[in-house]
Amino acid sequence: MSSSFRNSHRADLFDAHAPKPPEHHLVAFSDGGARGNPGPAGYGVVIQDETGKKVAGLSEYLGHQTNNFAEYQGLIAALEYAVQNGHKALRVISDSELLVRQIKGIYKVKNAALQDLHGRAKELIAKLDWFSIGHVLRGKNQEADALANAAMDKGTGRVSPSPSPAVGVTSEMRKEFNGVVRDGKIELLDGKLTDGTQVQVRVKS
Repeated sequence: MSSSFRNSHRADLFDAHAPKPPEHHLVAFSDGGARGNPGPAGYGVVIQDETGKKVAGLSEYLGHQTNNFAEYQGLIAALEYAVQNGHKALRVISDSELLVRQIKGIYKVKNAALQDLHGRAKELIAKLDWFSIGHVLRGKNQEADALANAAMDKGTGRVSPSPSPAVGVTSEMRKEFNGVVRDGKIELLDGKLTDGTQVQVRVKS
């Protein structure tokens, strides 16, 4: 890659209208959360190749942290995966508008803890030839959200199904199912749970 092409890409790293990605690139759906904010925190990242095939699932329990801390850790995990596995192009999709705007330089990073994470993220981004980050509504980031919640469940001792890193989230990781009661038993209409799974029932009027 020529230096002029590389430099032109550098100028677009934080641009919402970044150029079309190269033929081979990764797409990382990232999410982080904390129950209580601050509280038990974790992140989840689902990584796909340019064809949409899932290649990895990343998650980690982070202890007692804030939502924003967890969101940054998810971004850093995605960047580290790309760099460590020799990938030079990465598109990150996050449901944290704050994170996206701070990485793009639209918002300043005032929190000291986030400043360190922001700096680490920028260091990793600088090792890529192409980078883009965009915001998506939480409803379109469900797999990463499920991984983050599974990490929080595991860290706090709750029982939570573990998704396969390469396959993604199974139907068992869904939080809600539709069902009906027949002969005193609940029958699921749109999913399946293994025997022994603990559930809470909410009756809809």
